[in-house]
This record gives sequence, structure tokens and C-alpha cells, in this order.
Amino acid sequence: MAVYRYRALTPNGVIVSNRIEENNRSAVIKKLKRNNLTPIHIAEQIAITKKPVKTNKRNVKDIDDILKNANTTNLIANREKNRQSYIQKINQALSKTEKITNRDIVIFTQNFYLLKKANFNNIHALSTIIDSTENYLFKGILEDILAGVEAGENMYTTMEYYSNVFPYIYINMIKVGELSGSLTTSLEQAVKYLDDAADITKKVKKILIPNLAQFALLMVMLVVGTLFAIPSIQDVFEAVGTQDELPAITLWFQSFLNGVVAYWYIPTAILVGIIIGIVAYINTPKGKYSFDYFKYTMPIFGKLIFSLDFSRLMRAMLLNLNNGMRIQEALEVSKNVSKNYVMLSIIEASINNILIGQSWIEPFEKSGLPSSMITEMLKIGMKTDLPEMMEKLLEYMEIDINNILDKIMMVLPQVVYSIVGVVLIFFVLVVLVPCIQLYMGNFLFSAYGF
Repeated sequence: MAVYRYRALTPNGVIVSNRIEENNRSAVIKKLKRNNLTPIHIAEQIAITKKPVKTNKRNVKDIDDILKNANTTNLIANREKNRQSYIQKINQALSKTEKITNRDIVIFTQNFYLLKKANFNNIHALSTIIDSTENYLFKGILEDILAGVEAGENMYTTMEYYSNVFPYIYINMIKVGELSGSLTTSLEQAVKYLDDAADITKKVKKILIPNLAQFALLMVMLVVGTLFAIPSIQDVFEAVGTQDELPAITLWFQSFLNGVVAYWYIPTAILVGIIIGIVAYINTPKGKYSFDYFKYTMPIFGKLIFSLDFSRLMRAMLLNLNNGMRIQEALEVSKNVSKNYVMLSIIEASINNILIGQSWIEPFEKSGLPSSMITEMLKIGMKTDLPEMMEKLLEYMEIDINNILDKIMMVLPQVVYSIVGVVLIFFVLVVLVPCIQLYMGNFLFSAYGF
């Protein structure tokens, strides 16, 4: 395939220029027209190999003339210029090792959404964003996506090769938008999804990280105090010959830790075996389904996870229904916005119900996961106007999700504080009580027969 350089006109009157690989010139023209571009100039690029130009070496006798005519200021300026270029090269090499963060994806999605809203086509929008992208690794991925779009492919097909960069749900949101012809709306939803996910993660981290740090510190103090402080207190008791003894819980925990230290390989092997067994079970189809069902029914976070998945499914379905798809097609295209096996199985059951002439809402109702209000609203929508009812359902679910999130933010600190409090009480009983007993000195009365 030959490489062609083209200049073309967008529907907005903007001239764009790029390179493309095709078999012939007519194929390039067809591809440009398919992307709503009007060709202005197309030229095949010919690889020309230039022979190195030979230059005569200066005679060593001319070195005195060179030094006489040399300008010291110019030499220093050129040296500083070369030094600056080396610094730039170092910065460029360091930037290539930069990781792709969630912020890079958010900025790309926001910019792409704004450009699409301004009626840019995909090629022009991607080219504009690539020029302003600072992360070299992410820039290379965007260039790969642009090459795929120029070759006539959808964006999501190239994104699927970078599933370690783009979230699974994000890719399928773009897929729904491209297949339904409403990419701008899907990008708006993708921006909201990324912002909401980042906001939830930030709130949960704000609660968990300080308390987990306290928990870890207490555990370290508990272990160190039991292994080092308690034996020292026992030595003092034995030295003075007192009959007082440490609390029973302290002696029990000390013997337990000594056993763990002496036979560390046994609990380690048990723990590793349990982890391997759980991971192996989750990787089986039955284990994956059970684990995904646990996600929807787990305490505190279960209802939130299901509500987020179900609302994304309803948004994708509404997008497809508004573009003229039937319910079966809308479900088929929208099902991949969730990778939860339970949700996927319910959607497959709904599609099968449509094929045999039954209600597609019934599998969701029988699962017991959505509230009765949600299923009733869908049933009413089937009798009246389903897209309009779905819009009202999404408004209701957004309020419900915010309420669930507020409850989690209230309950989660209490749960974490309770766990940390239990560990703190245990630390006081095991370590601090013997220290207080030593400090008070009551054991001395027993040692001297009082």
C-alpha cells in the first residue's frame, strides 16, 4: 500500500491535512468522502534516499585563521542552545515513561465531547486533541485510534486493544454511541461516569485511608508490645519474686503470637492456600456468577453497585430507543455496559422473553434486585411511552443513588470506627493494663509479703 498526503475540507470549512495508506488515489478519495471530507489535494509520497554530501576537511594549517575569525559570543550562544536541546531531550525521554492516569482519560473525553458538540467529525476532533496531548504514551494510543478511524473502523474497536487503559464500561459506552449514531450523547454520559466514579472513589478513600492507617498502627503496636514489652514486665515480676500475674488475655495472646512466630510457615501456608482457592473458584463460571451476585447483595455497597449498573443499562437503552431501535436490539447493544454476570444473565433472559412473546421486565422483577418502584415504572412505560418513562426513571434513580451514597458516607465511618475501637480496646487490655500494673507498683506488696 502506498502512502498519500492529503488536504481536505471539513463541513465547517476547516482545512485539515494528514497522511493515509491506501492502494490507489481513488480509494483515498472514497474514504475521505465517507468521513465527510472534501478532497482538495492528494499526492503520493515517494521515499527518496539522499546520498550524504561529501565535504572537504579543513586543513590543519587553517586553524589559526578559524580562531582569529571566531566570535566567542556566538560560540557560547550555540553551546547554550545545544545544552538546552539536551535538557529538552531528557525531559522528553522522561515524559515517555509517564503513566496514563484517569485524569488523562477524563480530559480527552471532555475535549472530544466539546469538539463533537461543535460538529467536528471524528478524524478532525482526534487530530486536534492529539496535537494538545502532553502524555506521549497516551498520545501514541490516540494516534493508533485515529489511524483506525481513517481506515474506516469504529473508535471502540481500537480501544478494545487498550483495555488496560480504557475502562470496560467506558469502551462499551463509546460502542453504544457509535452503533446508535449518538456518539456525542454517549461521550456526555462517559464524562459523567468518569466524574462520578472519581468522586465516589475520593469520598471512600477519604474515610478509609486514615482509619486503615490507625488500624495498621494499632496492630503493629499490639504485636510489638506483646513480643517485647510483656516479656520485660514478666522479667521484673520474676526478679522481685511477686506472686501477681499478668491478665489472662495478655498471657493467651502472648502464647498465641509466640506460636505464630515459631511456626510461621503453617499459618502462611493456610492463608496462601485460602487465597489461591478463592481466586481459583472465582475464575470458574459458577464462582464468577456467585461473586458477582455477592457484589449486588453485599452489605453497605451492594445496592449502590446494582443501582449504578442498572442506571447505565437504562441510559444506554434510552439512547438506542431514541434512535429508532426496537427493545430487543436496544438490549442487545446495551448489555455490554455492565460486565457483571448476574446482570448479563438477566438481560439474556429478557431478550429470550421477547423472542417468545413475554415481558422483558419479568426477569428483572424475579431477580429481586431492582425495587418494585423501578419495575412498576417500566411496566407503565410499556403501556404508555417507554422512552419518556425511562427518562423519568433515570431521574428517580439518580436521586436514589445520591441518597444511597449519602447513607454509605454516614454508615461507613461508624463501621470503620467500630473495628478500630475493638482493636484499641484489645490493645489496652493486652498491653496497656500490664504497663499500668507495673507503673503502679502494687506487685511490690506481694513480693514483700504484704
